[in-house]
Amino acid sequence: MTQRIGTAATIRRVAGIATAVLAATTLSAGCGTIKDGASTGAGSTPAASPSVDPKQALLATVPDEATSAFRFTGKDASSSLSGRIDPASKALEMNMAMPPEDGITVKMSFLVIEDKVWMKAKFSGKPGLPKLPEKWMALDKAKLTDASGVPSYDGADQGNAGPLLDAATSVEQQGPGKYAGFIDVTGGEAAKALDDGEAAALGEAGKHVPFTAQVGPDGHLTSLVLEMPAAGKQKAYQYVVAYTDFGSTEKITAPTGSAVTKAPSLAYQLLNG
Repeated sequence: MTQRIGTAATIRRVAGIATAVLAATTLSAGCGTIKDGASTGAGSTPAASPSVDPKQALLATVPDEATSAFRFTGKDASSSLSGRIDPASKALEMNMAMPPEDGITVKMSFLVIEDKVWMKAKFSGKPGLPKLPEKWMALDKAKLTDASGVPSYDGADQGNAGPLLDAATSVEQQGPGKYAGFIDVTGGEAAKALDDGEAAALGEAGKHVPFTAQVGPDGHLTSLVLEMPAAGKQKAYQYVVAYTDFGSTEKITAPTGSAVTKAPSLAYQLLNG
């Protein structure tokens, strides 16, 4: 099976968007309200034997474009995500909640189907915060300062498990479906899964980041956990990706009728900063 070794992490893009929106919201606060069954993607992974490279066996379990719809969660030092991925439709749904900052909480959702994007956003915690429609808001990318700043579907492995595992310097199978080892996150595609500058700040510690991974009985990667060391002002944290409910997750379809509306100008003001 050909593996997809992903590039930019959509998780990082959404985190960046939420952070930017939170900053814009903080500035505006107080200024008045602005009115199929099992997947055929990973397949069953054979039991490890001396002839099987555990790293390649683990990479073979990462979801790809043949994988049926599934759910995912992701977590790093500053945010957490959840949603669905539907490779057959080139679609994803992401839901994100940023930790309160200055008493303001931001909840955002994005729906992506091929080149179309919809968004939901809700701000709470203080009076006078922006109010947006509760429906899915269809975004016109031509109105965005940087269209690449919103999430896009660039493959099934939205948590970037593939590029991270590809950078593993050692992998050991510790039992049925259980793996552990070390990853060098200081360069290449693995470094792109981290915040800008984080890989460089880690220095030598970034070359030996411990990880554990779990593979389900159906041969799908279900979790990847990196124990990220402290770097500068950043405390140690866990980088977590979980993929679940393969084949039983509802496929993603475009919102229609009363469930959707055009994004108002305020949405673009917030996204464009």
